[in-house]
Amino acid sequence: MKIEFELNGQVVSADVAPDATLLSVLRLDLGLTGTKEGCGVGECGACTVLVNGRAVNSCLYPAVKADGRRVNTVEGLADGDDLSPLQAAFIETGAVQCGFCTPGLLMSAKALLDDKTSPSDEEIVEALEGNLCRCTGYRDILKAVRRAAGRRGEGEP
Repeated sequence: MKIEFELNGQVVSADVAPDATLLSVLRLDLGLTGTKEGCGVGECGACTVLVNGRAVNSCLYPAVKADGRRVNTVEGLADGDDLSPLQAAFIETGAVQCGFCTPGLLMSAKALLDDKTSPSDEEIVEALEGNLCRCTGYRDILKAVRRAAGRRGEGEP
């Protein structure tokens, strides 16, 4: 089946099997390897992408459902070599260690910050509940999202 969707601001198309996941299409068909496959069952959040602005586990999301929708991946956060404020905040606060979970955490945080410019700590924790990190202990991740939210209030995108 042929699907067409907007991917990081560009319209793309792909021939997909009826049972293909969005994760497999992104990685194998479109060559975007920033989105990671961790558990493959929707438990770890490493595969999180945004579909029409909502964070979804792409390992569970049927590729055919992406047809006609807007999909954003971690590759779409930066503007060329310029990191987004959220990416910069992750680096500045040490919220990145091995980096495997980072793309999913960034996309979950982006969905939150696109919806709420000044989220409470509880809202940040709730938004990141589906993302597992075995390296950082989450404190620096929370600090990074707080920092990015503060920047947005200062006129940064």
